[in-house]
Amino acid sequence: RDIIDILESCGYYDEGYEDGMERNVTLNMDKERSFVGDEVKFEMPENCPECGEPLERIDGEAAVRCTSSNCPAQLLRSIIHFASKPAMNIDGLGPAIIEKFIAEGLINDCSDIYYLKYDDLINLEGFKEKSVTNMLEAIKKSKSIGLDRVLFGLGIRLIGSRAGQLLAEKFGSIEKILLAEVEDISSIDDIGEKMAASLVHYFKEPQSIKIIEKLEKADVKLTYESHKSSDFLEGKTFVVTGTLPTLKRAEAKKIIEDNGGKVSGSVSKKTDFLLAGEEAGSKLDKAQSLGVNIISEEELLKIINI
Repeated sequence: RDIIDILESCGYYDEGYEDGMERNVTLNMDKERSFVGDEVKFEMPENCPECGEPLERIDGEAAVRCTSSNCPAQLLRSIIHFASKPAMNIDGLGPAIIEKFIAEGLINDCSDIYYLKYDDLINLEGFKEKSVTNMLEAIKKSKSIGLDRVLFGLGIRLIGSRAGQLLAEKFGSIEKILLAEVEDISSIDDIGEKMAASLVHYFKEPQSIKIIEKLEKADVKLTYESHKSSDFLEGKTFVVTGTLPTLKRAEAKKIIEDNGGKVSGSVSKKTDFLLAGEEAGSKLDKAQSLGVNIISEEELLKIINI
């Protein structure tokens, strides 16, 4: 069964994707739980089911991770993430194709994508001249996407798309990030010490430096130019919820950030505005209880003169 079906049967409801990667799932206390009768208690394995190496859970975190840097499952997922729309947005390079490229020995890390050649692909099963040409064009196009998306695409622990943007805005280039210390990084608003330590640790790993060097050699853009349209929303924190009339959540998020605002995934006393659409759910209730300003898509666009 689909995971969302299972959650709903247990009294949870799905609030949709946040930041392109995760789902917010909220417990509905009023819903009667329903079970099929053959549930089995889950026991967390001690070793990775893919590569057999030990698993670990860091204190204070829910996630359990494989400790092997050579785990094939981690390799596959990392490259899928790198090529995904919220990261490098390489059209046509989906999970099945990435898995095929790995199996053929064409890619061993995300930077190898930029060294794929026509002759490597044209003889693969299912690849025709047009599909190969289109893929290579999409790969070439992604080179100019910018440092913020590269940082997110690298899959550094605790560094999401917002953190990638903040880091790119602060430092401007990968060279400056590589020289930054934990104190420099954690001085950025919304970048905590754990995030900063994770970033510094990642760039101390030889494999990470090798990837950066290969990206540079392939002319992938590792600098950042601000795309801000204005500072109308500078210092304001927004939460987006529900279905908007014309904008997708990612589009609304981009508009807010392009005009100096910040988008958070949850409502709190620090939230300035809740951008609410149809079926806003629990976030709307919380915003009302906290006295947060609730605006529509139309009102947002008026604020920034669109």
